Amino acid sequence: MDNQELKKIWKEKYLVVPQCLEKLKKISKTATAFNTNIDAIYKIKGSQLETLLKDFNIEAKEIEHITISSFNEPRDIILGITKCFTRGIAEEWVTEDINIYNWLKDNIGYQRLQMGGQGGIIGNTLALLGIKEVIAHTNSHPKLQAEQFLDLSNLLAFDDEGKLRQASLVERKEDTPLIHWIIEFDKGDAFLLDDKTFTCPKSNRFIATYDPCNMNLVMNKDFVSYLNTTKTDYLLLSGFNPLLEKNNGLALIDNAVNVISEWKSSNKDMIIHLEIASTQDKAIRKAIVDKIAPLSNSIGLNERETIDLLEVMGQNTLAKKIENNTTSTNLFDAILYLKKTLKVERIQLHMFGLYLTIQDKTFKHTPENNINGMITASVVSSSKAYNGEITKYEHLTLASDRFVSDIGLSELSNLANKLNKPELLSTGLCNFDDFIITAIPTIIIDQPKTLVGMGDTISSVSLLAGA
Repeated sequence: MDNQELKKIWKEKYLVVPQCLEKLKKISKTATAFNTNIDAIYKIKGSQLETLLKDFNIEAKEIEHITISSFNEPRDIILGITKCFTRGIAEEWVTEDINIYNWLKDNIGYQRLQMGGQGGIIGNTLALLGIKEVIAHTNSHPKLQAEQFLDLSNLLAFDDEGKLRQASLVERKEDTPLIHWIIEFDKGDAFLLDDKTFTCPKSNRFIATYDPCNMNLVMNKDFVSYLNTTKTDYLLLSGFNPLLEKNNGLALIDNAVNVISEWKSSNKDMIIHLEIASTQDKAIRKAIVDKIAPLSNSIGLNERETIDLLEVMGQNTLAKKIENNTTSTNLFDAILYLKKTLKVERIQLHMFGLYLTIQDKTFKHTPENNINGMITASVVSSSKAYNGEITKYEHLTLASDRFVSDIGLSELSNLANKLNKPELLSTGLCNFDDFIITAIPTIIIDQPKTLVGMGDTISSVSLLAGA
């Protein structure tokens, strides 16, 4: 079967999206935690980056071997952007130094503001999808934060009196805005340094974070109490990535474990999904693996985050293999290892062109529904990339008329061959060991207007639309 035939088969499968979107409106209550903030978006050009590199006297030989992963001075910001630009990867670096924040504000600025943080982004998306109630955790909720929430009556947060209100109308006057810089760049853009051309291999972004509230995992007590007493269908969990070991991060993880464990005890049927995020502090990353993952029913992650987890789990050979050759076949070995080691019921990888899920046969969502959920996520996330935002219901399906990508079909074909499961290529479904594998080729937008929140959107929509 050639790609054109396969594209027609998958085009038929993608017709399920309207039905899945309607089913989402039957979900009663979902909560998102912990991190909600404001993203300051700036699209940087190769020529601008070239100027900044020269301003800081950074030479070509230095950027070929960037090993730092946090900020000590403004110069490090340029190295971080350059590392991600030249490798086409996404990373988030955090700092406790307000001078870094001030330098970004004064020297980079931003082109627009939008909702930031996994909790906030997922909250907006799920509310727009029509879930009856979406409760968003906010540890800071001034007017500027409220303005990033969609004007939807089903999207709720707690005000300064502990009352649940429409999130876009909450204004906790004493709170400080939490702003993260998202530096985006485009595939094919380039800069020249020391007579050497550096070309960006993949559109992506670099995140620079100064955020005292989320770096200290400040929890809203009203939100914590609410989940202890109120039946909730799903909890979408993230926000551990800004923590630092030197800043009491491990104790904060332990505290979160106690809180989440109480939620699980009082909400026995609630499905908890953990979204892995770029976490530079290895001790924190290891604590997420050891302590937060076991509390979760489902995990979502991308290629880079997969490598990061392997590194702290002692699988350096496999991590290096994937870093050198980031393919579905190599990543499958990693996801299978993570599934077996973490013993989570469901794990989903979202890689370029392909979504892959490994789940237990006893997981609440059927494999067929999981495929439909991933297909829905492909349409919604590609529509977001195409439009730059999804703030209206009609934005959700702007990319629905497109065919799946050749890249996705190639990755799926290679995976089917590796597993000796030819049916995977046309059905997206097969059994493997004691698990069920579901995988789909996705729609790719060649010149995305944004990539911020793509993973969060993919994981949350895949899970809930697969109910």
